[in-house]
Amino acid sequence: MLDFAIFAVTFLLALVGAVLYLYPASRQAAGIPGITPTEEKDGNLPDIVNSGSLHEFLVNLHERYGPVVSFWFGRRLVVSLGTVDVLKQHINPNKTSDPFETMLKSLLRYQSDSGNMSENHLRKKLYENGVTNSLQGNFALLLKLSEELLDKWLAYPESQHVPLCQHMLGFAMKSVTQMVMGSTFEDEQEVIDFQKNHGTVWSEIGKGFLDGSLDKSTTRKKQYEDALMQLESILKKIIKERKGRNFSQHVFIDSLVQGNLNDQQILEDSMIFSLASCVITAKLCTWTICFLTTYEEVQKKLYEEIDQVFGKGPIIPEKIEELRYCRQVLCETVRAAKLTPVSARLQDIEGKIDTFIIPKETLVLYALGVVLQDPSTWSSPYKFDPERFDDESVMKTFSLLGFSGPQECPELRFAYMVTTVLLSVLVRRLHLLSVEGQVIETKYELVTSSKEEAWITVSKRY
Repeated sequence: MLDFAIFAVTFLLALVGAVLYLYPASRQAAGIPGITPTEEKDGNLPDIVNSGSLHEFLVNLHERYGPVVSFWFGRRLVVSLGTVDVLKQHINPNKTSDPFETMLKSLLRYQSDSGNMSENHLRKKLYENGVTNSLQGNFALLLKLSEELLDKWLAYPESQHVPLCQHMLGFAMKSVTQMVMGSTFEDEQEVIDFQKNHGTVWSEIGKGFLDGSLDKSTTRKKQYEDALMQLESILKKIIKERKGRNFSQHVFIDSLVQGNLNDQQILEDSMIFSLASCVITAKLCTWTICFLTTYEEVQKKLYEEIDQVFGKGPIIPEKIEELRYCRQVLCETVRAAKLTPVSARLQDIEGKIDTFIIPKETLVLYALGVVLQDPSTWSSPYKFDPERFDDESVMKTFSLLGFSGPQECPELRFAYMVTTVLLSVLVRRLHLLSVEGQVIETKYELVTSSKEEAWITVSKRY
């Protein structure tokens, strides 16, 4: 199990990037409610560690001090926003960026937000088009991979326990590698090798950078550097192969290659998307199925919608948009699981939230995990209720938080489609059932997961 305390601190450090620590003249945090540093050097790091995770620390802090709170990361002031109202005030005048890109680029030592505004806009547009084109051009592949998993589960005895996390990670790896990088990953061994290197890199992103433990361990550092080098080597080879050539299968990298980007920019963007999409897709699939096994009435309604839309006919992309309730189930999964509980922005210029002044270069956290279960925003916030998204105002709030609409994270948009196709295939043929007595405990990281393997059983509908 990853040490989340190290992960949380690393996450904050990455977002600060190259900005030097500022030693504040006052520990009063510009009058913003909150806590003073526990230690001069580490600030409130001991409090985060004692809380168990950054998310749980923020839940406690907002309960005590309100929607706008402050604490200290080392000698740097951090402000956390914990309601929709205060988030609106900060989001509207400030440019936003994908927190995954910000964090991963910093930790991978890539250039974040390099170039002028026009160049950055071009890269963002190519990135988004890459997602759209890879989904549209590879629907048949996605359906094939989903049906392969269905066949595997159909062959199981009804009493057999299925390791859900393991299977969803494998499915996500196959989907992402082939849709991002192409037919090279039709080879099972290539996927296994990628998954191993991906796991090594993702693991070290969550530990070891801040306290220097990675540099102190020659073995770990070599494993990390070798894994990253192998991932980059694979991407460089694929970028070279696909330049100036036309393939019948259009993948994510093709959209970047066809744009006016240099090889390093293509490498960075494809690496970020590969790393983040694998994790987000795997966890969204896992949590959605977990909720469906727990809430039988939701699964029944989802089955009825799938049956109504597709009947006994094939699953085709033209009808996917008709799965309105399925999309509500996915939105509610993101909300109830608090799939991404924290994001952050660096305050470029001095700002104001309510009556509070936020100094320049303050790290501003969006406590999304707090907001997603705020009773003033969501009725019955701890109830899994996909039908809450029938309300247009609820969907607008969800969009504001970056989980839908124009601000939707590209990796999440990819994961929504992949999960929709998978559910259409699985739920049409199978009852998804929980394992009696199983308690799934949550681990809050950049992407929320279960602490241990989640087990399910399946039975045939027909």
